[in-house]
Amino acid sequence: MGTLLHLHWKKKYSLSASIDVHQRSIIVKSSSARTVTGYPDIKGGPEGAEDINNICENHPAGADVARRVRNYSPRVVAHRQAGPTHASSSLAARPPPVTVHSPRRPPSVAPSPSSHSPLRFSSERASMGPVRLAILAAVFAAAAAGVGEAVYIPYNTSAGVVPGKLNVHVVPHTHDDVGWLKTVDQYYVGSNNSIQGACVQNVLDSLIPALLKDENRKFIYVEQAFFQRWWRNQNDMIKDTVKGLISSGRLELINGGMCMHDEAAVHYIDMIDQTTLGHRFIKEEFGQIPRIGWQIDPFGHSAVQAYLLGAEVGFDAFYFFRIDYQDRDTRKGTKELEVVWRGSKSFGSSADIFAGIFPKNYEPPPGDFYFEVDDESPVVQDDPLLFDYNVEERVNDFVAAALAQANITRTNHIMFTMGTDFKYQYAESWFRNMDKLIHYVNKDGRVNALYSTPSIYTDAKYAANEPWPLKTNDFFPYADDPNAYWTGYFTSRPALKRYVRVMSGYYLAARQLEFLKGKSKSGPTTDYLGDALALAQHHDAVTGTEKQHVADDYAKRLSIGYTKAQDLVSTSLGCLTESGTKSRCSSPTTKFSQCLLLNVTYCPPSEMDFSKGKSLVVLVYNSLGWKREDVLRVPVFSDSIVVHDSEGREIESQLLPITSASLNIRDKHVKAYLGTSPGAKPKFWLAFTVSVPPLGFNTYFVSSAKKSASVSLKSTVYSSQGSKDSNLQVGQGDLKLQYNAAGALSLYSDSKTLVEANFEQKYKYYIGQDGNGSDPQASGAYIFRPNGTVPIKTDGPVPLTVLRGPILDEVHQQINSWIYQITRVYKGKDYVETEFIVGPIPIDDGNGKEVATEIVTNMATNKTFYTDSSGRDFIKRIRDYRSEWKIEVHQPIAGNYYPVNLGIYVEDGSKELSVLVDRSVGGSSIKDGQIELMLHRRLLHDDGRGVAEALNETVCLDNQCEGLIIEGKYYLKIDPQGEGARWRRTFGQEIYSPLLLAFSEQDGGNWANSHIPKLSAMDPTYSLPDNVALLTLQELEDGSVLLRVAHLYEAGEHRELSALASVDLKRVFPDKKIGKIIETSLSANQERAAMEKKRLKWKVQGPPAADEKVVRGGPVDPSKLVVELGPMEIRTFIVSFDRAISGNQLL
Repeated sequence: MGTLLHLHWKKKYSLSASIDVHQRSIIVKSSSARTVTGYPDIKGGPEGAEDINNICENHPAGADVARRVRNYSPRVVAHRQAGPTHASSSLAARPPPVTVHSPRRPPSVAPSPSSHSPLRFSSERASMGPVRLAILAAVFAAAAAGVGEAVYIPYNTSAGVVPGKLNVHVVPHTHDDVGWLKTVDQYYVGSNNSIQGACVQNVLDSLIPALLKDENRKFIYVEQAFFQRWWRNQNDMIKDTVKGLISSGRLELINGGMCMHDEAAVHYIDMIDQTTLGHRFIKEEFGQIPRIGWQIDPFGHSAVQAYLLGAEVGFDAFYFFRIDYQDRDTRKGTKELEVVWRGSKSFGSSADIFAGIFPKNYEPPPGDFYFEVDDESPVVQDDPLLFDYNVEERVNDFVAAALAQANITRTNHIMFTMGTDFKYQYAESWFRNMDKLIHYVNKDGRVNALYSTPSIYTDAKYAANEPWPLKTNDFFPYADDPNAYWTGYFTSRPALKRYVRVMSGYYLAARQLEFLKGKSKSGPTTDYLGDALALAQHHDAVTGTEKQHVADDYAKRLSIGYTKAQDLVSTSLGCLTESGTKSRCSSPTTKFSQCLLLNVTYCPPSEMDFSKGKSLVVLVYNSLGWKREDVLRVPVFSDSIVVHDSEGREIESQLLPITSASLNIRDKHVKAYLGTSPGAKPKFWLAFTVSVPPLGFNTYFVSSAKKSASVSLKSTVYSSQGSKDSNLQVGQGDLKLQYNAAGALSLYSDSKTLVEANFEQKYKYYIGQDGNGSDPQASGAYIFRPNGTVPIKTDGPVPLTVLRGPILDEVHQQINSWIYQITRVYKGKDYVETEFIVGPIPIDDGNGKEVATEIVTNMATNKTFYTDSSGRDFIKRIRDYRSEWKIEVHQPIAGNYYPVNLGIYVEDGSKELSVLVDRSVGGSSIKDGQIELMLHRRLLHDDGRGVAEALNETVCLDNQCEGLIIEGKYYLKIDPQGEGARWRRTFGQEIYSPLLLAFSEQDGGNWANSHIPKLSAMDPTYSLPDNVALLTLQELEDGSVLLRVAHLYEAGEHRELSALASVDLKRVFPDKKIGKIIETSLSANQERAAMEKKRLKWKVQGPPAADEKVVRGGPVDPSKLVVELGPMEIRTFIVSFDRAISGNQLL
């Protein structure tokens, strides 16, 4: 047999091991055998393991013998019967394991809180003495005990945090997109697997029994849209089991929103709403309050997420992954991947949150630790009866990854994110391998591994009592390579982005009306629209980074929700016009309709025939808390029309001819949407000014004009074609615009503010990089990578068509064959409105195009501009500069683009130029004095980030498809320095919450005799302060009311309006008696006082800050019911009403 080494020891049973060095086999016998001369008898059981080790190390074939012996795991023991039994069928077939050298151990004392890097973990490798000894001890102890065959030995997964050791927090998780390559329902049920093999139902079905197998196993789940689908389908036994797992902390619901929302292309109100939906479900169903933010996949991170959707919802920490690759590399070197993020200038340290940035991604650590059944990573194979035994290698890989991560992380705690997209479809496969890793790693002893959650990890970090580096502002823009800035998605799918924004404002108004009417347990509700909007905030939804069929699915859900909410709104308005707010009503006789396609010049109610004596009733609802005046526009046929207000007075109106550009859009899109052609085309836009009370409505009447009556004035039409005039001026009020002989804007002047500025407005497009060349990165749904800039010019002057009238002036320009523009100046307004129609973008030259408009002035802006953070705070941007790390500029255009949800502005010390938008777009100031907005993108190549589809949106009609046309608006104003904030905040709120229009008709009679023509739900002498907005007024299932009010200004933003504001709830609800009011967290799942008391307060590095002057409102006195609001403060309440005490407020 070759050279034999006989090992022998005595206890109750005799055992000898014959090791054939040449044949590389081991024979374990139960019969007695002589000991090798020169070697002492070896003690039985675990005590003998060290002796065995010494013999093997001192034998001439020592290293190989040692490796052979240590391949026995605790699960394999010797047979009791006489005769040889092979412990491995062919050890010769197994490759020799790699020799591993002993590590330098972590210090045995806890890290010093005074130093940010007390531990330096070495990745030096040496022999695996400890793990080998443990295995040998277990093997021979079992054999000595007389066990006759292989038996189950449980893995020890009970480890907790060990002071002084490097603690590896193993966090099992799955990342389940609520739509991306497949729709949300396809992902849930597991259909359409030709695109992606993913089934969330399998994840949750297999997770529960896997957790039950070992009480130490843990898991976190995030996306409530999936979890709630699954929960509704479970029986009571499963539900009880899950509740037990959640209450014990073994299954933790973190983040807690319906989706993992985006942070660039979303509005803060939508972020709050979708988070509230999830958080309240978790509280009501499980009594739990999520305390960790888990935004691991959004493409950059906003300051609003940190302080508002982090600290203000009660989170103790916030974990994420995607930051600029240069920023990440810098932070690794300085150990600043974990910081305290101070996202709010107004709140200062009171809204600090611990923020953890993952070192590489949100997947398992380097070393191949993916354990789905079809993954390629090597499993932990610890059965020596089988081939490919690899415990030593797997433990070494784990420890090496841990030590590497420890050396870029402060304290002796690191997190391993064990999971990724749609993993754990067979959960036991993951947990089986993690059980083994934890067991063997802890026997090895170099590091301590434990099942954990982000909550446990956060508590461990907090317990270290370390001061942390301070982070301010945000993490935009995000790049993962020198030529890969993820700034294209700020604009991608602009039609979907606009749809989401319109539905968001509508949802806000519809919930108010649902409350004013009284929520019904039957009949239409706003719930479906709320769910659809929540899904649309997902970071692969409103972002435009999903496949086309998935984008269609989001739009379809919004459309269904819109239709259902429309029924609720119509019913509510019918009830309110008949009986006000004094009683509940469910079946009004008055029927209202709405024009869901008014954006494409289609409104059947207003296109009625007025010649038969009928009149159009236009009810205008204002969801804002202050009185509002605005100009309405509806399409009509007749040119003989008169408009009356609710008191019967004739009001000024104006007719503007509808352009062929608008009518062409109407014909195509109405048929595409409804399946039928819209019929005869209206000839005019009817424009008239309305005045609507706060949180209320007013009614207007449009009818055919009698011969003796004055009629709506037709606009005078002027064309510059053939004109020799050198300049043209438009504007009936204080604000005037001047055009030069070339048909270009040249001068802005406001006689009220005395502001005058030269400026021009023009279009250009960036050629989308196609991916050819040394760097294959293309421009796509995510990535903006321009390959040249092309100004959009026309041959010769641009002809102007000017419409003038008593209410507004319009300037129409056909910029080129696929861009049409209308510029409006209203007599009673102090801003410029620009409507653009862009598309279909031509691609016949083989180039994708990214279309931008730019406003150019001679302002000296010193590379500086300001953009909003999710529609809330404004953040200072400096071109080619990052405040916390040195940027190497590779993409001077794409690398300076930022998300714009509310607006963008520049200033030069004497004036401010502000531009507000009607949806999320990308924007920048590429040159001093310039602002640009990207309006539309049509690209021909995929950008390699997973969607595997070019961003080439089309609309198909009658089997013919053409590129998508985008219609939208932006708004411009120039103010004296320091005065722009008022317009940005007030008008920005009006853009978000447009007036809601509903239509009915009357045939003779007097509407006012049978209806309430004008109503405010608030005290008729009261309105909210100019610096306060009503964000939420929603009746909940139990009859209580969710109320949110927000201060609109930052500290120091405006000399008057940044002050403390107050809201008198008795006057907001004059016909109701408030019986109880409870202030809650932002997501309304816990009392505010309790939240603030338990939220962790983190130490920050550096000298103490100067005394902060944070202004927040005080507690609400239940007798006075006045809510105070400091700058940027949003306060949330659950209000219970006793009973109605008076009728509606008639005006």
